[in-house]
Amino acid sequence: MALLERVATLVRANINDLVDRAEDPEKMIKQVILDMENQLLQVKTQVAISIADQHVLEKRLAESEENVRQWMRRAELAVDKHDDALARAAVERSMSYKTTAESFRQQVEDQKAQVENLKTALLKLRQKLEEAQAKKDVLIAQHRRARALGKATEASLGMGDGSKTAAFDRMKNKVQHSEATAQAHADLLADDVEGQFAALEKQQEIDRLLEEIKSRRKAG
Repeated sequence: MALLERVATLVRANINDLVDRAEDPEKMIKQVILDMENQLLQVKTQVAISIADQHVLEKRLAESEENVRQWMRRAELAVDKHDDALARAAVERSMSYKTTAESFRQQVEDQKAQVENLKTALLKLRQKLEEAQAKKDVLIAQHRRARALGKATEASLGMGDGSKTAAFDRMKNKVQHSEATAQAHADLLADDVEGQFAALEKQQEIDRLLEEIKSRRKAG
């Protein structure tokens, strides 16, 4: 869905790169945080709606399964009364509800998958937002210092000393490359950790659902 695509774009965004490329770094990072907050609110709302839809589908599934059992009991009653025609009609009705139940069961599974995807997106976006908020003041301060340093350097090299300018540019490029490399490693590590936690939470949810199903079957 379009919402998940927008979230994925925000999650993949490298905040440092966005700020580096921006003409107004302070405005850029504030806008990024605002976009994340808006998307976070939308994802939260969509998660709630999807969970509600899942509950509705599960209720309809349970009703269909109960109808299957009810009509089979009626078929058994008709057999006991030696009314084969009525028993056949009851079995046919039971089969119809069984088909409906299978359809709802598939919809429930699809809905569960969507809920999990939304929850994962919500988790990643919340973590990315926290990262952006934590980096905001640091990045703004860094860029203010860089801007001040750049102006001071331009003033000191204003007499046209090309060798000094070239040396400064090489040093600046080297520092930027080192920072970019370090950030790339950090992003890769963060994505790996997030993926592991997401997989772990998914397995826990699956185990929980399985235990609920087993408990219901034992209770029944």
